[in-house]
Amino acid sequence: MLPGRLCWVPLLLALGVGSGSGSGGGGGGGGSRRRRLLAAKVNKHKPWIETSYHGVITENNDTVILDPPLVALDKDAPVPFAGEICAFKIHGQELPFEAVVLNKTSGEGRLRAKSPIDCELQKEYTFIIQAYDCGAGPRETAWKKSHKAVVHIQVKDVNEFAPTFKEPAYKAVVTEGKIYDSILQVEAADEDCSPQYSQICNYEIVTADVPFAIDRNGNIRNTEKLSYDKQHQYEILVTAYDCGQKPAAQDTLVQVDVKPVCKPGWQDWTKRIEYQPGSGSVPLFPSIHLETCDGAVSSIQITTELQTNYIGKGCDRETYSEKSLQKLCGASSGIIDLLPSPSTTTNWTAGLLVDSSEMIFRFDGRQGAKIPDGIVPKNLTDQFTITMWMKHGPSPGVRAEKETILCNSDKTEMNRHHYALYVHNCRLVFLLRKDFDQADTFRPAEFHWKLDQICDKEWHYYVINVEFPVVTLYMDGATYEPYLVTNDWPIHPSHIAMQLTVGACWQGGEVAKPRFAQFFHGSLASLTIRPGKMESQKVISCLQACKEGLDINSLESLGRGIKYHFNPSQSVLVMEGDDIGNINRALQKVSYINSRQFPTAGVRRLKVSSEVQCFGEDVCISIPDVDAYVMVLQAVEPQITLRGTDRFWRPAAQFESARGVLLFPDIKIVSTFAKAEAPGDLKTTAPKSAVLDEMLHNLDFCDILVLDGDLDPRQECLELNHSELHQRHLDATNSTAGYSIYGVGSLSRYEQVLHHIRYRNWRPASLGARRFRLKCSELNGRYTSNEFNLEVSVLHEVRVSDEEHVNHLIVQPPFLQSVHHPESRSSIQRSAVVPSIATVVIIISVCMLVFVVAMGVYRVRVAHQHFTQETEAAKEAEMDWDDSALTITVNPMEKHEEPGRGEDETEDEEEEEEVEEDLSSSSSDSDDSDEEEEEGLGRGRRGQSGARQAQLEWDDSTLHY
Repeated sequence: MLPGRLCWVPLLLALGVGSGSGSGGGGGGGGSRRRRLLAAKVNKHKPWIETSYHGVITENNDTVILDPPLVALDKDAPVPFAGEICAFKIHGQELPFEAVVLNKTSGEGRLRAKSPIDCELQKEYTFIIQAYDCGAGPRETAWKKSHKAVVHIQVKDVNEFAPTFKEPAYKAVVTEGKIYDSILQVEAADEDCSPQYSQICNYEIVTADVPFAIDRNGNIRNTEKLSYDKQHQYEILVTAYDCGQKPAAQDTLVQVDVKPVCKPGWQDWTKRIEYQPGSGSVPLFPSIHLETCDGAVSSIQITTELQTNYIGKGCDRETYSEKSLQKLCGASSGIIDLLPSPSTTTNWTAGLLVDSSEMIFRFDGRQGAKIPDGIVPKNLTDQFTITMWMKHGPSPGVRAEKETILCNSDKTEMNRHHYALYVHNCRLVFLLRKDFDQADTFRPAEFHWKLDQICDKEWHYYVINVEFPVVTLYMDGATYEPYLVTNDWPIHPSHIAMQLTVGACWQGGEVAKPRFAQFFHGSLASLTIRPGKMESQKVISCLQACKEGLDINSLESLGRGIKYHFNPSQSVLVMEGDDIGNINRALQKVSYINSRQFPTAGVRRLKVSSEVQCFGEDVCISIPDVDAYVMVLQAVEPQITLRGTDRFWRPAAQFESARGVLLFPDIKIVSTFAKAEAPGDLKTTAPKSAVLDEMLHNLDFCDILVLDGDLDPRQECLELNHSELHQRHLDATNSTAGYSIYGVGSLSRYEQVLHHIRYRNWRPASLGARRFRLKCSELNGRYTSNEFNLEVSVLHEVRVSDEEHVNHLIVQPPFLQSVHHPESRSSIQRSAVVPSIATVVIIISVCMLVFVVAMGVYRVRVAHQHFTQETEAAKEAEMDWDDSALTITVNPMEKHEEPGRGEDETEDEEEEEEVEEDLSSSSSDSDDSDEEEEEGLGRGRRGQSGARQAQLEWDDSTLHY
């Protein structure tokens, strides 16, 4: 309604409109003229509408949505008829639309379709529309019309048609062994009118598990090389989708025929190559040759790759302890192994998870290890080196926490980190905070390296050389400078002790209870620290070198025109040439070598890839890769055996002397392996017998463990001249728990060093017996020897009383006794022979014989009173004595008095023997017979203090000379 429309009401009333005034009986002409005059006075204005309208109608619908809405206004309102809208008229020929008035007073109207609208026939319409008012009365025809307005209507499409392929089936022929960018193209169309529904947005292969793919344009290609022998023909179904994701009404069939051709590629090679440890360099493909199918090849490049990432720490390396490896490579002395093999002296790694026998420690984010105090000095100086093997993957979360590898922090009260090595968001960070007594200025404190290898889940060797304030990282032998260095103030001095940890950082302060924090997720091995010195590039390269790789037999015979290149680890070999014959001979000389005596058994994958160039041709032959593997067989396992004297006595004076007592003067280290040997008679069907054959290899440590309690440093020790170690390139550590010799050396070297191990005791009188255990190892515990137990006793002097009358000419061999030992390693009850005072050779004179026999009789009598007849009988049954030369003479008149007890015991017989005894320093394996003997000897000595002097009388009538 127009503004001010009500202002017309008084005017209309003044003119008498609608009041019924006027001449009722006037003539028709006058009345008509009067009505026109009246209408002219009442219907003064034309209706008003917008100048243009935009409308949308959905296909198969009759409602048109106009913008703005269809509304006509008239300033004559609210005069009846004159101010009302009676019609909307559309101007155009055969338009499928009509306009109707919904409300005459408000002028609202609607535009609608008279018949179904089809977008596929016409997408849009444009026409003219006008509005008409109702004139001056119901029978008045002089309507006034508005100006012409333009109406533009778009037809909204409905996705009613599905895509259809232009061809019911497609067919193509391909040649086997090739990869095609496009084999053929399928095409579909859609009859919908709009771009959304009429365009084809996607094609899809319906048939599953076929080596083909299709792109959005309908181009079909093969995803792998096709083989005529594998399948001659492929039939695949393809469907299409319009942009409304409506699929095709019917799939189309695509038939691809594979045409056989000559197959270029490498011929006459075997997939499995066996490698026997110790075989040296073994050719991988001794008969291989390339088939080019008469292709014109201008040059060829061959890449042979040995894949060993899953073996050990990236490849087969020596598995000696880190200290031994450092010594082999000529590294500086003083290296401290922070992740050693668990032992009695290095027990902080006992609770960690171990991946394999190569001492790879796996950290799962829940554990850490405390390094005991005194292992690493507090002051590392301005020069030191940290080395490690690490395998680490991406950390979970967007901003992961720090993962500590090595951390030296406050043990209590505070939470200061003095130095640390950790991983944070795939960056390796080394923290070094100086103390105020070392520096008092703003100094470099954090060094950051960002390397992809830190989180690639592969093994890498890291060396951090510190020459403060310069810190250099070596990874796999390559040098990397930090991309970011941040400064910090030195740490204030304090009395708080520090705690060195591995795998986590110790949080001693700011928490209710000290605990580990910032746990590491990954694997570590050979983590060492060397205070006071940096390692050279040569040593670093040696420490991370592989012991297996590719090799070329007879480089001189490669032929002219062959170029080759090895990567540093010799796991990749690239050869290039332009003559196929020379290339064949070169590849036939490629071999695998493993210099370890005991390599890691298992599979090493091999891949040979080829790149061929042809003479000016766009399409060149394609050579398939060679996928093979080397099977490294299990090495013969050595049996390391320790042999030698396992029990002896020495005088007290030797224990007190400066040279002490040699513990292993006759130790022998023998390594054997079982060698299957066929019997001499080839016709027999008897099984092969295993023959032990001796083999030579190295050892990397021998440990001497003190049993039954540690050594008392106030009165005893183990000693070894350092010159014995240095001239054999070995090292050792000494403690109250034992002596450890380490370093890679031959069996004979270790024997020679063990021959010089001495035991000293300044108070041998209080010593009953000392027991030791010796055990040796190869490859850091991979192969170990038997446990060799040794018992050392003090030989006490025995004085025979003059009152004692001894009438035995020749004594019988000492009897045996069974003694139980509490040691955990063996539950065997051993027998022992009571030893004589000295080693007696062949009797030269009767006088010497008499003296020896007298002493022997006395000791036998003393020991005899401590053991029962039942024990004696049992032990005599265990030993096989040769008594064929034994002669016994019984003297019923003899009486023997034991000095220690003061009691007279009468014996009914005398024994006379003729025997050759081997009285050596070695006895049988009884561990307690010495103690029994010493008690008897002690009682004898106490009885001698008041003994009477007596003469010994001998009956030598039965002696044979």
